[in-house]
Amino acid sequence: MTGLTVYGLKSCDSCKKAVSALAAAGLTHAFVDIREEADRVVKVPDWLDAVGAKALVNTRSTTWRNMAEEDREIAADDPAGVLIANPTLIKRPVIEAGSTILVGWSPDSLDALLADATE
Repeated sequence: MTGLTVYGLKSCDSCKKAVSALAAAGLTHAFVDIREEADRVVKVPDWLDAVGAKALVNTRSTTWRNMAEEDREIAADDPAGVLIANPTLIKRPVIEAGSTILVGWSPDSLDALLADATE
């Protein structure tokens, strides 16, 4: 598989688990810090098109919980703008594997990536 990229935060536990599992499975990848290095203006709209706002907006995050209700309503109307401005609202990790976009991490995520790698 070529082009496996993990977007996340170095301090994010789910991102650490994903990176460890990918390495253990022998899947090479690039890690991109979603705050510092990612071109969110380009990536966020693509991710929203692929998976939708419900999957991409992390409503369990501290950032979300600390947002004013009117800002949450703006997020419903303009998720791209809010996610671009607040990268910690993006559910992590976001994994790009060719045309496949996965959000979050679970054993199923690794299974899906391994299945793609064998095709």
